Amino acid sequence: MKIVIAGAGSVGCYLAKMLSSDYHELTIIDREEDRLNFVKENLDVVTVEGNPTSIAVLQSAGVDKVDLFIAVCPATEQDVNLVSALLAKQMGAKKVIARVNNGEYLSHENKLLFTELGIDLLFYPEMVAAGEILELLKKSDLSEFVDFGNGNLQILAFKLDIGADMIDKSPADYQEQYDVNNLQFRVLAIARGDETIIPTKDTIFRERDMVFIIAKKNAVEGILSVTGKKDYKIKRLTILGGGRIGSEVAKQFEAKAEFTKVIDKDRDRCETLSEKLSRTLVINGDGRNSDILYEEDVKSCDAFVAVTSNTETNIMACVAAKKMGVPKTIAEVENIEYIQLAEEMGVDSIINKKIITASRIYRFTMTNKVRTVKWLNGTDAEVLEYIVRPGSLITKSPIRDLKFPDGAVIGGIIRGNDSIIAVGDTEIKPYDRVAVFALPASLKRIDRFFE
Repeated sequence: MKIVIAGAGSVGCYLAKMLSSDYHELTIIDREEDRLNFVKENLDVVTVEGNPTSIAVLQSAGVDKVDLFIAVCPATEQDVNLVSALLAKQMGAKKVIARVNNGEYLSHENKLLFTELGIDLLFYPEMVAAGEILELLKKSDLSEFVDFGNGNLQILAFKLDIGADMIDKSPADYQEQYDVNNLQFRVLAIARGDETIIPTKDTIFRERDMVFIIAKKNAVEGILSVTGKKDYKIKRLTILGGGRIGSEVAKQFEAKAEFTKVIDKDRDRCETLSEKLSRTLVINGDGRNSDILYEEDVKSCDAFVAVTSNTETNIMACVAAKKMGVPKTIAEVENIEYIQLAEEMGVDSIINKKIITASRIYRFTMTNKVRTVKWLNGTDAEVLEYIVRPGSLITKSPIRDLKFPDGAVIGGIIRGNDSIIAVGDTEIKPYDRVAVFALPASLKRIDRFFE
């Protein structure tokens, strides 16, 4: 595909890096020469210096012939994103996407308005991140999860802590604890250090492994009981950082919580939050000082969320909260190279806006049979949901005879109201919704099975 990205900030650079690995023709527009020089030094892309709202600049970037235009200038430049996307569409771009920082634009009625104007997707990374945190707070025992078919199939991610029953066993050993004739789950992958392993029957689980399982909804509780994980309801929450993500989490969580607290070092922001949040206690304090966590009795909370603008502060605050005895910690980690470090230091769940944004946008670069794409923290893998068209290669043989790529696993199928765990003799039918776990190198080969 021919793709133009407007904005060479952190999100734009990450998108460019990710998309360039798929051999797309990329052009990046930015007003800052230093940003473009950094991009040119690290990626094989074309750069255009100038304002993305300039028609001349857009023409220079060739937007009249592009398949996808992505406006991801920083959140403070929302108007630049919207105007450049609208111009690109009118000039001939097939699909356009724009980053916004106004939640009002994401209401159903307003999204329809922007669709009518020509913008195919609006995304608000901070709001999506808040949504993911709220979902993680519902699943206290998991590091990550993905729903398919209204939750009838779920991909679960959990870490094997010291003493977990699964350690030194194989996926086959774990599977034997269930009725194999009524298959309820399947082990998809293991993240071990910086390696993602597609397991075989001889693979052995080790301490600190991150295990990914696909399971039927009614089997989740029983499966997790074998892992030693214990689900509990989170009623008391402390949030470090009252920015867009923290304030949205507090706003949505406070209505059903026993207690919600936000700590932020900016006094003016605290005053604004106090007016905005009716059932949340707002504290003016610096989270870099662990004494504030002791003073505010963080140890009495069920969960601790750190979403300041500083990755190191978020990681260290979560580590401190964990040592105080908080069962569930979630950190926003924007430095991607720190994600594995944060997990090794004991942070339970990681949120990264760049990865979230990539998940939303990447679908537009794939075949139109892909419904959703989700990157999984702690791995270099992703989960894709395909809709099967009649006559596609995936319907021609049982899974074991398809020669599906080694770096990918067909995990499960939604067929009407039924959920199916996929195994070797499973046959995929037209209009099935198929959940695929894949490593990057296998993506292009997977796509041809659904063409």
